[in-house]
Amino acid sequence: MRVRVLLFGAVREAVGAKELEVRLEEGAGVSALRALLAGQHAVFADYGDRLMAAVNQETCGDDALLCEGDEVAFLPPVSGGAPSCSVSDLPLDVGDVVQRVAGPDAGGIVTFVGAVRDHSRGHDIRHLEYEAYPDMALREMDKICAAASERWPGARVAIAHRHGHLAIGDLAVVVVAAAPHRAEAFEACRFAIDTLKETVPIWKKEVATDGEYWVDEHP
Repeated sequence: MRVRVLLFGAVREAVGAKELEVRLEEGAGVSALRALLAGQHAVFADYGDRLMAAVNQETCGDDALLCEGDEVAFLPPVSGGAPSCSVSDLPLDVGDVVQRVAGPDAGGIVTFVGAVRDHSRGHDIRHLEYEAYPDMALREMDKICAAASERWPGARVAIAHRHGHLAIGDLAVVVVAAAPHRAEAFEACRFAIDTLKETVPIWKKEVATDGEYWVDEHP
């Protein structure tokens, strides 16, 4: 089968082409394509898994299978600092998230911080456990940020979420919206946290003094 490979940035320059047509065995996947290209072009080996793959404009892992005529893009890391969205088992830094969207054009910066509380739904909470589908969560967060920028031109949104074990007082989520004016910043921030609760695949278990249970909403 044949697939069309799109190249960008430093990878495009190193290969000397914007796109390639590659033949693969039927049933091959992104991992096989990546290995084949790494054998032909040193830049693929140099970047390794830092090259994000997208099949037909949807990001995917190396286990994704390919079909005849698929369009595969290999995306080098984007310049300009940290990505706007992140999912991590490390403590969240509010200042870091603010810096992802701050700029000289931002007249208003609004921050929402969700923390683990010691009481919920009539239960005394010991700690929380968050489980995430990280790749899909990041994609859904990116969609939220893009939707906010489209709805409020000039607005930028950044989202950071924890997963794993969180103690009382730990920060579970940070959402920051920057915009030329405060009204748009407030609205974009509220939109982002409300939409995150509905669409992003992160699940919360409350571990209380009288038992533990999964809940159907974020903090």
